[in-house]
Amino acid sequence: MTPVRAVSEVTLSGGDTSIVIVVLCIAVVALVFGFMFRREVLAASPGTESMREIGAAVQEGASAYLRRQFKTLGIFAVVAFFLLMALPAEDTSILVGRSVAFIFGAGFSASIGYLGMNLATAANMRVAEAARHGSRDEGMRIAFRTGGTVGMATVGLGLFGAALVVLVYGGDAPVVLEGFGFGAALLAMFMRVGGGIFTKAADVGADLVGKVEAGIPEDDPRNAATIADNVGDNVGDCAGMAADLFESYAVTLVAALILGTAALGNEGGLTFPLIIPAIGVITAILGVYITKAQPGVNALRSINRSFYISAGIAAVASVVAAFVFLPGDSAGLDGLSQAQPFGGTADLTDVNPALGAAVAVVIGIVLAAFILWLTGHFTGTESKPTNDVARTSLTGPATVVLSGIGVGLESAVYTAVTIAIAIFGLFTLGGGSLILSLFFVALAGCGLLTTVGVIVAMDTFGPVSDNAQGIAEMSGDVDGDGAKILTELDAVGNTTKAITKGIAITTAVLAATALFGSYLNAIIRAVDEAADSESAAIWDQFLVFDPRALVGMILGGAVVFLFSGLAINAVTRAAGAIVFEVRRQFRDHPGIMNYTEKPDYARVVDICTRDSLRELATPGLLAVFAPIAVGFGLGVGALAGYLAGAIVTGVLMAVFLANSGGAWDNAKKIVEDGQYGGKGSPAHEATVIGDTVGDPFKDTAGPAINPLIKVMNLVALLIAPAIIGLTYGDGSNDLVRWGIALVSVVVIVSAVVVSKRRDIAIGDAPDKAGVLTER
Repeated sequence: MTPVRAVSEVTLSGGDTSIVIVVLCIAVVALVFGFMFRREVLAASPGTESMREIGAAVQEGASAYLRRQFKTLGIFAVVAFFLLMALPAEDTSILVGRSVAFIFGAGFSASIGYLGMNLATAANMRVAEAARHGSRDEGMRIAFRTGGTVGMATVGLGLFGAALVVLVYGGDAPVVLEGFGFGAALLAMFMRVGGGIFTKAADVGADLVGKVEAGIPEDDPRNAATIADNVGDNVGDCAGMAADLFESYAVTLVAALILGTAALGNEGGLTFPLIIPAIGVITAILGVYITKAQPGVNALRSINRSFYISAGIAAVASVVAAFVFLPGDSAGLDGLSQAQPFGGTADLTDVNPALGAAVAVVIGIVLAAFILWLTGHFTGTESKPTNDVARTSLTGPATVVLSGIGVGLESAVYTAVTIAIAIFGLFTLGGGSLILSLFFVALAGCGLLTTVGVIVAMDTFGPVSDNAQGIAEMSGDVDGDGAKILTELDAVGNTTKAITKGIAITTAVLAATALFGSYLNAIIRAVDEAADSESAAIWDQFLVFDPRALVGMILGGAVVFLFSGLAINAVTRAAGAIVFEVRRQFRDHPGIMNYTEKPDYARVVDICTRDSLRELATPGLLAVFAPIAVGFGLGVGALAGYLAGAIVTGVLMAVFLANSGGAWDNAKKIVEDGQYGGKGSPAHEATVIGDTVGDPFKDTAGPAINPLIKVMNLVALLIAPAIIGLTYGDGSNDLVRWGIALVSVVVIVSAVVVSKRRDIAIGDAPDKAGVLTER
């Protein structure tokens, strides 16, 4: 088999260099606009003294948590840096560059997460203050501009990092950017898991003791978990989601550049994947500016309108860019006919790269718009599925839980089928060339990324409006029309959070599929360098009938289940500790209920921080070492099956968890708005329990699957050359290969055993007489 084009053969021409410089300038423009949006938010009034006091407590708790989290993650970053230095590379400059890019990817991911948290905690009280003065338009503008700031930082830093590496390293940039994507994905996964555990432990504890047992409102200041709950919204939804979408942005660009250099070479392979996100920066700025409340129009419709307008403009601009910057025929793509790893040749006579790329980008944008609608249908307060879940509250919590599970399972099918149809359509554009088809999949991901700036703004809108309502209720300074404004914005925020989770999942699947293709490209290159005489035996492993590939698929799917179980169990343990702490405060300090004593908010924040950081290690070690164990132990074919199994299971599981949780959450809102008995009724208690079950589904396990599948694909991409080198050719060494696999298995088993030794029902326990005692 003749190898595909090596990345080092691709160079930047003078025109290409000019394009990359323009892209860098656009990235800087995004950061400038982000700064402008931030200044607009902070210029608004922070509210009454009581609001500022509560907001400061939330900000202090969130900042303290992230500082402790970053110290913990710094250890992982240092270890990962030196492991990357140990992996093979073409020369020392690429080896060092890849490791340094890892640090920058991790640093950018952490910075965006911190920025999202920091500004959101400042915007909360400002939205509440705007509502206090009856200004729905101003409250919505502040909340969305807060998200716009984070969105601009996401697209600006992602595009800046990728473009800078391309400018410095030229044809070697895709290899260097593997480190950038890995750093972003690894940090995002940890922030998703840690933030998700924190926020849902506090949320579950606050709901179970406050709403169900004590019968007090959600954000009642007498509940010791309320501050922790508000802190959790910011470290989970703002910091975690921002980091998640940033790493999707980064790894999609990485995959597109890797596959672009293999498929197009000097015909736009290093520049066109940067042009599409650059267009997205411009349309994102437009989308943020045109989003405003309209009299008599639901705020969600206004937000959706802005999304669709910006997406439509991005689609048109991307099509024009494809025909301007890419070749209109296959004359320069002859090498691709020799890039079929499994035999045969691809007839590229009728392939039009410009047309194929244009269609691919449009498919990605249309896919984002359709997933937005589909997720809204299954989770929105005005949709039939969610209202059906709310109506089942009349027969108790069991039927609420069952109906929510049914909604999640059904929605996962429709979402997965939609993504599958899109991917299959993208593959047909490649004229039979596997690498070109995979490049079009990556371009669809880039097309979807043109909407990321608005998507991040939509997502951040949710926790900001939620916290604003909480601050208003705790301070007691907002009532009447102001309270109604915050209730509307909070309900809209719940839906936007659910919608953006659906789009984030879709982005993750496209990114993982593109990385899967990059893994194939890495194997092709490694095989041609180290194992020409044994290439047939290598490719036989990729047959689905090969037991190694099948075992890999089973293991890949199993890891998604194990990862999800670990995350949910972690929330269960941490939430149990919060429940017992809030109960203890009510029991030992009776003055709390009549406002003569103040709850110990800091104690609950500290418990959430401690428990969430303690639970970080096991999921992280599983994500990194499981593909290493499979790859070195069973081979590259088994690892390909592992990745396929993880992607397929991951998309179904993530959608199921996210949409079940979203439906339960909004079903509770429907009841709280007065349906089926309203607040304090048995129906309300049933939906609170359903929402409690859904909390770790939609905000911990489900979202964390997105970075999980990308981290595992990136690990596979990084280790593929080492696996080939140790398995075939002159450098083969089975003892070393099996030793690496064995050490990885030991690490995974040890981490899981340590996690399982922690009591799932942490806290007080009944003695033989049934009396609760402290453990």
